[in-house]
Amino acid sequence: MTPSPSKETTALEAEMEATRERLADTIDQLVHRASPKTIARREIASVKGYFVDAQTGQPRTTNILKVVGGVVGVVVVFALVRKVASD
Repeated sequence: MTPSPSKETTALEAEMEATRERLADTIDQLVHRASPKTIARREIASVKGYFVDAQTGQPRTTNILKVVGGVVGVVVVFALVRKVASD
């Protein structure tokens, strides 16, 4: 026995509504993930995670020293280039 047209229509409408709700949820999630505030928070957490251990809250001195060394190296190179260019 085949279902009556009204049961088929009702089932189809329910399926369409469920699909719309899933699509709306997906769009909301994408809008949230793509918002500038969310992106900034994610990037700040990433940078902070590089310099601070998330479990202990202690600074990761090796990573901090690597970055400081790199910055000092770049400053020295620029100073040398300016000195050589001015001579």
